[in-house]
Amino acid sequence: MDQFSFLNAIHTEYIEEKYKRYLKYPDSIEPSWRSFFQGFDFANKSYDNKSFEKIDINSIISNDIAKEFKVINLINGYRQRGHLFTKTNPVRQRRTYTPTLNYENFGLTSSDLSESFNAAEIIGIGRCTLKEIIEHLESMYCDSIGVEYMYIRNPEEVKWIQNWLNNNFNHPILSIEEKKRILKKLSHAVAFENFLHTKFVGQKRFSLEGGESLIPAIDEIINHSSEQGVKEIVIGMAHRGRLNVLANIFNKSYSQIFTEFEGKDYIDTIFSGDVKYHLGSSNKYNTKKGKTVKISLAPNPSHLETVDAIVEGIARAKTDHDYNENYGDVLPILIHGDAAIAAQGIVYEVLQMMSLDGYKTGGTIHIIVNNQVGFTTNYLDARSSTYCTDVAKTVLSPVLHVNADDPEAVIHVVRFASDYRNKFHKDVFIDLLGYRKYGHNEGDEPRFTQPQLYKIISKHPNPREIYRAKLEKEDVITTQMIAESDEEYRKLLDKNLEASKDMPQATVELFMQQEWKTFDKVGVNELLKSIDTKFSLNTLKEIAYKITEVPKGKNLFNKIKRLLKQRREMVEVSNAIDWGMGELLAYGSLLTEGHAVRLSGEDVERGTFSHRHAVIKTEDTEEEIILLNNLNTPKKFYAYNSPLSEYGVLGFEYGYAMTTPYSLTIWEAQFGDFVNGAQIIIDQYISAAEDKWKMQNGLVMLLPHGFEGQGAEHSSARIERFLPLCANGNMYVINATTPANFFHAIRRQMKTNFRKPLIVFSPKSLLRHRKVFSTLEDLANGSFQELIDDNTANVKKVSRLVFCSGKLYYELSNKKEELNEERIAIVRLEQLYPLHWDKIYQILDKYENKKEFIWAQEEPENMGAWWYILKEFRKFDIDVICPSPSGSPSPGSHDRYDKIQHALIHTVFENLK
Repeated sequence: MDQFSFLNAIHTEYIEEKYKRYLKYPDSIEPSWRSFFQGFDFANKSYDNKSFEKIDINSIISNDIAKEFKVINLINGYRQRGHLFTKTNPVRQRRTYTPTLNYENFGLTSSDLSESFNAAEIIGIGRCTLKEIIEHLESMYCDSIGVEYMYIRNPEEVKWIQNWLNNNFNHPILSIEEKKRILKKLSHAVAFENFLHTKFVGQKRFSLEGGESLIPAIDEIINHSSEQGVKEIVIGMAHRGRLNVLANIFNKSYSQIFTEFEGKDYIDTIFSGDVKYHLGSSNKYNTKKGKTVKISLAPNPSHLETVDAIVEGIARAKTDHDYNENYGDVLPILIHGDAAIAAQGIVYEVLQMMSLDGYKTGGTIHIIVNNQVGFTTNYLDARSSTYCTDVAKTVLSPVLHVNADDPEAVIHVVRFASDYRNKFHKDVFIDLLGYRKYGHNEGDEPRFTQPQLYKIISKHPNPREIYRAKLEKEDVITTQMIAESDEEYRKLLDKNLEASKDMPQATVELFMQQEWKTFDKVGVNELLKSIDTKFSLNTLKEIAYKITEVPKGKNLFNKIKRLLKQRREMVEVSNAIDWGMGELLAYGSLLTEGHAVRLSGEDVERGTFSHRHAVIKTEDTEEEIILLNNLNTPKKFYAYNSPLSEYGVLGFEYGYAMTTPYSLTIWEAQFGDFVNGAQIIIDQYISAAEDKWKMQNGLVMLLPHGFEGQGAEHSSARIERFLPLCANGNMYVINATTPANFFHAIRRQMKTNFRKPLIVFSPKSLLRHRKVFSTLEDLANGSFQELIDDNTANVKKVSRLVFCSGKLYYELSNKKEELNEERIAIVRLEQLYPLHWDKIYQILDKYENKKEFIWAQEEPENMGAWWYILKEFRKFDIDVICPSPSGSPSPGSHDRYDKIQHALIHTVFENLK
């Protein structure tokens, strides 16, 4: 069938209209019409420049031009689908895809092979024969590199990519020295793995064998990007090949690595440490042209892809604070496994941050070490998509698939990736197709599940041997040169192995040592020392005035004007500071002392409960105004509404805080209930990072918590999940009940000589509670109170001492006031971890006439703090009053909630002794 027969039925004016639109917005029309007009432009250029109106479409289509269009379709076919027919797989045959790129599928015949076509100008080779065009396209799109990019909607990007690929038929041009450097890096990568395999038989190392070209790839990214202005690189990767990267990129001491293999205990006894293939590193890398690039490899847990978010946060923090927000100076590199990138949802969460103001990093280079198998799972069982990298298409990032056995092609694609990222500040993906020589770890037997594949792999030469043979054939190297180089490296490894035997203990390098050199590592006792968080009353008033002043010439929403007026009156009239105002004053006080403040999370600019309004907008233009930045301080306040993500965004903020210990970083959950979507970050980093990796972090987590009849998913931030994670002073956990206590807890984060995560079970209903306020003097002259005693109690009359936490205090206090009950004292436990036992003992001793000691909570008995309290207060005769155990935190019925809450409060006051 004639491919262009449809044109016979189309009116000329319609074609002309389409053509004019193509000239103005070429990317706005569908690909088939775009291809048609591209061909027409070539034809018009070649056929005496006749105007469009004077050309008879039918005559064009019926003659040679019809073939030009067919050739254009062929070219676009290679651009769009050439990646399906590449030589990128070193150990497997490619899957079969139809239709193929055979020229006959595009309406061309063998007789056309010797005919010349102007369409070849599209690919930059000028008029030439169809045979030459096909050879060129095969070389560009179907050799060791497969390229996916035609889905990108920006014509500038597409054109740039095509021009870049046209250079030397998408093949590298390398000097002899560059080839020797590639071989040296490959040789070291291979020799390192072989050495470990023979010296530490059967030990897990998650070797890079089958993907050794990763080492020259990273080396080239560092060298190439440094010439484009990159000054610092932050890398995140899982365990596969990590030891090789540490040794051959980060120059980690071989003897230190060998010591870790020998399982020696750590010199530091106050932390647990971690397995050798999880540890991080920081160093400086000297490039080929004499530049120095800072490089960091973030520590990571076994939870694959978790480190992605951490790395992006680190990179953004460094960009903001060290490089004056110049995104070209810091390059994040994420190294994935094929099974993980296709299946782990955090990959998508992190990708969606790529262009967002609060989270962008100027583009990330992603490298997938593609083993073509998971632990034991074949790739066909691991994903529905064609490629493991198909997630890249959601953000319209180009993907380059490359044969890991062709290191020169690998170097070519990393240069493309560096150039693309530098030009467009977007993510780019490299799919490094190799294999895994052994099982998931070296003690695993892969032939149980992939017998045919591993039969092939067992006979397959490694990338270094393949490349060495190529260079010998090219007379770039000799066998003697290789032997001498190999012997020199082997002696180096042997020497370090002997040295490791004399090292009695292992050490763990502090990640980002420079950033943390002035901070102390402390135990739990230091967390209980009183910290001076006082602040000048006059300066506090000045801050209050500036953050409540209506900007001149700005048309604000009436409710915002009223809010600012109310906040001003809190200072000038009532001296009663509510929660929202107290929070902003805390941030303002830190800003005046030289600390930047970053607040991130879902809806944080306004606040889920409309209490914060840190960012206000004009009514007519929606211009954003941050009144805290009217303080004219050297450091600024930043607030960013995040994507609807907990896992990815919390990880990002943790990485940000890890890099900026002198700045306050805060993440707030929309409701505390949703924090469990980020449980991996909490378990693997927030609670454990200092113990595993000696990494401190001052991140603040605000988790709205409180039972108010809003159902199971809007009541509980799951206190019971945080308290069991607390040990050895690894974090603060508070459930503050006054604006002043929250104010001082926030300031405390920046006033210690150490950093610990602060978990705040923040209020909801208390945000506007008539009794929840503090005076300016409480803020200026007070300090954080771990416990708040009952100042209404008649000590001698108290027979029941009740400890509680959070908003329940106010409900119990109201009931006590209503009953005029003097036999009960209600004490607020504001800090749940670490418990300040000196102050607790003072309270217990004070109420010496007590006959009952009660813990009261509104959470069900199997939730909340009760089991933690029971464990910690095991020496005391303590009982609990709370709702009965439940699989759900709170009922969906408001009436039932009211009954449960009323019963709880009533029980606290009944049967007094």
